[in-house]
Parts: sequence; C-alpha cells; structure tokens
Amino acid sequence: MNFTFTTLDLVIIVGYHRKAGSSEEYFLAGRNMPWYVIGISMFSANISSNSLIAITGGAYKGGIVFFNYEWMASVVLTFFCVFILPFYLKSQVYTMPEYFEKRYDVRSRYYFSFITLVGNIFIDTAGTLFAGVVIAKLVYPEANTLLIVSLLAVFAAGYTIFGGLSSVMRTEMVNTIILLISAVILCFIVYDKAGGYDAIVAHANAKDPSFMHLVQPIDHPDMPWPGLLLGVPLLGFYFWCNNQFIVQRALSARNANEARKGALFAALLKIPILFLLVFPGLAALKLYPNLQDMYAGQLKNFADGAYPTLVFQLLPAGLVGLVVAGFLAAMASAVSATLNSARTLVTMDFVQKFRPNMDSKGLVRAGQISTVVFMVITVAWAPQIANFESLMNYMQGVLALISPPVVAIFLIGLFWKRANADGAFAALMTGLVIALFTVASEVTGLSPAWNSVHFLMKAPIIFAICSVVQVAVSLATAIPPAHKLVGFTWNKAVYDADSAELVGVPWYQNYRVLSVILLVITFAVVFYYR
Repeated sequence: MNFTFTTLDLVIIVGYHRKAGSSEEYFLAGRNMPWYVIGISMFSANISSNSLIAITGGAYKGGIVFFNYEWMASVVLTFFCVFILPFYLKSQVYTMPEYFEKRYDVRSRYYFSFITLVGNIFIDTAGTLFAGVVIAKLVYPEANTLLIVSLLAVFAAGYTIFGGLSSVMRTEMVNTIILLISAVILCFIVYDKAGGYDAIVAHANAKDPSFMHLVQPIDHPDMPWPGLLLGVPLLGFYFWCNNQFIVQRALSARNANEARKGALFAALLKIPILFLLVFPGLAALKLYPNLQDMYAGQLKNFADGAYPTLVFQLLPAGLVGLVVAGFLAAMASAVSATLNSARTLVTMDFVQKFRPNMDSKGLVRAGQISTVVFMVITVAWAPQIANFESLMNYMQGVLALISPPVVAIFLIGLFWKRANADGAFAALMTGLVIALFTVASEVTGLSPAWNSVHFLMKAPIIFAICSVVQVAVSLATAIPPAHKLVGFTWNKAVYDADSAELVGVPWYQNYRVLSVILLVITFAVVFYYR
C-alpha cells in the first residue's frame, strides 16, 4: 500500500522550510539559555520522528506499555535536578566524558566518548532517519532507500553544520510547536473517527485486556514487570543524565535554576504523549485492524505503519502537509541534536586534546567536518535497521548493552568517595566484554540461556556486575587523590547550600515544589493505568 501528496500538501511541506562565533557559543549556546528553551529543546530532541513511528506502532501492537519509557522521565529528571545538575554546572564542562576525566581519569573519558558516539550515530541519528524512511517509502515505494536516507540527512543536517547549539535549540522550539499542533489536530480527528476515548478503550480491552495496563506479567515480550522496575529507570538515567545530546542542553543554561526548571518542564511535556501518540495507536487498531495485510512486503514490522496510516487516510489535503512538516521538523530536531553533541565530543574530547593550541574558529571548523563524517556513516547504516524486529526494540536493546557500565561508574563515583580511576576503567572494560559477548552470542547462538534474557533484564544484570567490579578493584587499589573528589562527589553540604538559596523563593519558582507537583501528576496517571 502507498499514499500520495496533493499539490497543497507539497506546497506546505516545501514552504516550511546566527552563525556562531566562539566555541562556547557554538557548542553550549554561550551558556545563556532560559528554562523554557531548554525544556522544549530537551523534549524535542527526545520526541522525534522515531517516537512518532515507534510509540504509535508499539501501542497498535501491544497497548500502552511503551508509555513507561515516557513517564519515567519525571522520576529520572527529578533525581537529576536534585543530585546531579549542580556538579555539571559548577565544573563548567563541555561534555559528559570531560566530567568523567575530572572524577576519574582520561581512560574513562576516551572510552565514554567512544560509547557516546556509537550511541549517537547508530541509535539516535540512524533510528531517526530510519523513521523518516518509513514515511517516505509508503509515499514513494519505488524510491531507493539509500537515496531517501541521504536526502533526509542533508535536510536535517543543514543548519546543524553551520549553526551552533543556540541555532539548533531555537529552531527546535519552532519545530516542537509545529509538531505539537499537528499532533493535537491529528488526535482530534482520530478520536472522532474512532468514536471517542471510551470506544478506543473498549476496543483495546476487547482485543486484549492487557493492552490498557502499564504493568505487565513477567513473560511480556516487550516489557516484563521486572524490566519496568529495574531496566527502564536505568536506561532512562543514561538517556537523561549521561547522554551528551540531552545534558548538553542543560549545560547551556544561564544558571542552575533555569536548568532545573527546563529539565522539569521537559518531563512534564512527556505526560501528554499518552494521549497524543499512544491512544492514537490504539485508535488505529480499531480503525485499521489489518495493517499486516496492508503493508505485506513493505514493512517488516507492520505496526510501524500505524502513524502514517492515520495521517494519510484521515487528514484532508493541506493538513497532511502540515503533519508531515511537523514530522520532518521533529526528525530535523533529533538529528541536529545528536550531530551537535557528537561533534562536541569529537572536538572537545579528541581534537582539543591533541591540538591544544587550536583557536575557537579552528575548533568550530573541526566540528563542522566531523558532522559531515558522522552523517556519511549514519546514512550507510540507517537502512540496515529494517532487518531488526522493530524500531523501538532496536534502539532500547542497543542502549541496554552500552549504558549500564556508564551509569554504574557515574553513580558510584558520585556517592562513594573511595571509587577510583582503576575501578572505573575495570568496570567499563567488563561492560564492553559483556556487550561484545552478547552480540557474538546473538549472531552465533553461543549462549542460548543469555540470549533468552529480555534486554530490559540484561541491563540491570550488567549494571550489577560492573558495580561489583568497580567496588572490588577500587578497594584493592589506591585511594583517589583529593582533587578527584572535591566538587565531584555529593555530600549534604551541597543540599544544605541549595536549601539556603531557596529561602524566600516563591513556590512556583522553587524547583523542589515543582518536582513534587510533577511527581504527583505522573504517579496519578501511572496509578490510573496500572
């Protein structure tokens, strides 16, 4: 099955579409961003074209369970605001690996830089471009996949190469507004065509009673309850607290208070995803129960066709163009975010290390060149994602292998002063060995027992192993020097100083009060749909 654009749609899509000076402005927007820009930018970098495809398709295939990835942001970002963000801002770092060097040593920095680049290129950017391919192939099924990926990459990377983080973030604000407007319009029409909320819920319950529950049994194929309890928070922690392209936005804040409010705002924006993306997927299940037949031979995971089906089948001419423009805007936002963080990593963690005398213009030029290189690699890999079971499980499965060691050494280093560089590096190498073994086993069938473990359970197992290794090696080796601890480990004095600064602050400006309100809203939604 394939769809077409009207002339009006094409006009809208085509019609949709400050040069940075210093390296700090280019990579961190001059550290002068307000909270609302930070929040919308963090949200936009997370909710991209792959989310539109993956979450709506996931709801079509398995119900509301994928929303667990979304609401968990409230818990993780609250923790981030209270315990982690002050250390990032006070250290004046450009990158997360730079923070690891200050707490541990250069070995941890280089390894984390490498892992982050792998994630940015093969998970975030490639996954986002692949989602764009899904839409394009349904409209132009005969088009060459590599050509589609290349065109989407050029479109998304344009302002990223020549503009800095400030350009990216401010453009993301516009993109996100368009995305949300188009999503709301689509929701109204979809809910109406499906008979309303109650009819959608009734049909989902009739299809499978588990479809309307966030908590699933231990044998659930997408999210067993132990995976929700242990795996989802771990992956969420890496994404929101250690992932360069997300944290980079918080580091661009003019002060800690703006960064905190921005992070909490981003988490709040995640809650409506249940109604904007998840329930439309359930509506598609009612309206188009035979997607498997509709997309036979076109999509390996037929559920990925739920979102484009709703768009092209239900929206009138002109609105299709608006929604696709919002889709492309989301894709551009996510790709620009990951490319900007990737070039920052290369420039600050590698180029500047080997060329310490390079001036700001030279660093910016190096960032632009690295963006082009990464784009070429991503274009070559993105079409291969079609060989995996689903877009969502591809992204989360890879993340489950690379994130646990990083989260382990970060948390242990933050809260345990005895953790040292040798322990951290040993933990990272242990995680690498396990990841390589897992990939080899998946390909060769080397360990069927390990292969049968759900990826959301593999993540906490790897986390536990790496934590034990770090503690054991740290205790067996030298005590870390004092300069590795001051300002990089949490203590009650930090909390007390923060409390003193909040005295007299109105409740609506107090991030702790806002955090409590956010958590109450989040857990009310979770409790209702448990």
